[in-house]
Amino acid sequence: MRRVSIFGATGSIGQNTIDLIRNAQAEYDVVVLTGGRNIAQLAKDARALNADVAVTAFSDLLEDLRAALAGSGVEASAGPEALVEAASRPADWVMSAIVGAAGLKPGLAALEQGATLALANKESLVCAGALVLETARTAGARLLPVDSEHSAVFQALIGEELDTVERIIITASGGAFRDWRLEDLKDATLAQASSHPNWDMGQRITIDSASMFNKALELIETKEFFGVSPEMIEVVVHPESLIHAMVGFNDGALMAHVGPPDMRHAIGFALNWPKRRTLPVERLDLATVGEMTFRAPEEARYPALRLGRAVMNRGGLSGAVFNGAKERALDAFLAGRIGFVDMAEIVEDVLTRFEAEPGLVDETMTLETVMQTDHLARVWADSAMEKRAG
Repeated sequence: MRRVSIFGATGSIGQNTIDLIRNAQAEYDVVVLTGGRNIAQLAKDARALNADVAVTAFSDLLEDLRAALAGSGVEASAGPEALVEAASRPADWVMSAIVGAAGLKPGLAALEQGATLALANKESLVCAGALVLETARTAGARLLPVDSEHSAVFQALIGEELDTVERIIITASGGAFRDWRLEDLKDATLAQASSHPNWDMGQRITIDSASMFNKALELIETKEFFGVSPEMIEVVVHPESLIHAMVGFNDGALMAHVGPPDMRHAIGFALNWPKRRTLPVERLDLATVGEMTFRAPEEARYPALRLGRAVMNRGGLSGAVFNGAKERALDAFLAGRIGFVDMAEIVEDVLTRFEAEPGLVDETMTLETVMQTDHLARVWADSAMEKRAG
C-alpha cells in the first residue's frame, strides 16, 4: 500500500484528492490529513479514510478536533508546528494544497523525508523556488506539478528534450471580469469576484483568477519549475478553459493538453504517476464543444501580469515580496477595506519600496530570509493601505 498524506484536505484540491483516493481506497494508507477551520469536514474525512493523524492549522481548535475524533483512533494535533511535524512523518506521496505561503514549511519537511510532493501550493515555488528545488535534489525527493497548467506542460514534455522548447503558453480563463468594461472594475464586489465562470475552486483562488494574480504566480512558477527563461513563457486568455497549456518546439509544432476544467485530471496524473489510470472525469465531445477561442490579455485589465513578469525577471526574494503583499491585499479586499483594483496598486507599492531598500531582495535565500521577507512585505502592504485610507 502507498502511504499518502494530504495537506489542505478540506479545500477544493484536497477534497478532489480524497475523492480519487476513495475510488481505490484499498491501495492507500492515509497517514496525515490537515485542514483549517472546517473541523467537521476534517474529522469526517479522517474517520472515513482511517488516517493516522488529523491536524488543524489553528491551535485554538485542538479541543474541537479531539472531540470530533473521539473514539476513532485518529490522533488529533493543531498549530503551525504540528503541520511541520506531520509532514515529517514517513509517506510515499504528499499532496501540498495548503493555500499561500503557509504551505512552504510543511512542503519542505515532506521533501526532506524523501516523499514525492504533488505541488498544488504554487506559492512555494514563487517565494522560494531555488530552496524548494535544492531541498528536493538533496533529499532525492520528487516534485510533481498539480496546477492544471503546469501538469499540462509536464505531460507535454514527456519524451521531449527541454532544449528543443521555444515557448510555453499557459492559458487563463480571464476570470469573472474578463468581459467587463474597464471603468466598471473599480466597483466590482466581493460576491462578483468570488464567482468563477468555469472552475469550481475556493474563494481566494477564484478572486486571484479574476484579478489574474493567480496567473502571475503561475508565470513565476513555470520559470522555477521548468527552468526556462522568462521570455519563453506566454499567457493567452482562453475563455473555454479546455486547453490548459501548450508547448511550442523548435520545429514549429505546438503540443496542447486538452481536457474539461476538472482538477481531478491533474491530481490523478500526479497521484498515479508514472502510470496513467482511469479517472472518473468527463470525456470531451469536441463536436459539441464546436469552437475554442483565444485572445491576448489586456494589461490595463490585468496589471498583475506585468508585476509577475517584473518579479520573474528580478529574481532573488522578489517572489516572496510579491506573494506576501498579494496575500495581504487579498485579505483586505475580503474584509471590505479596499476595492478590487486597489490590490494590484498595493502590491506594486510594496515591490517598489523593496527595490528602494539596498540589498533586501538580494539576500541569500534560506527559509529564514524567505519568511522574514514575507512578513515584512505584509507589514509594508498594511502600511500602504493605511496611507491610502488616511
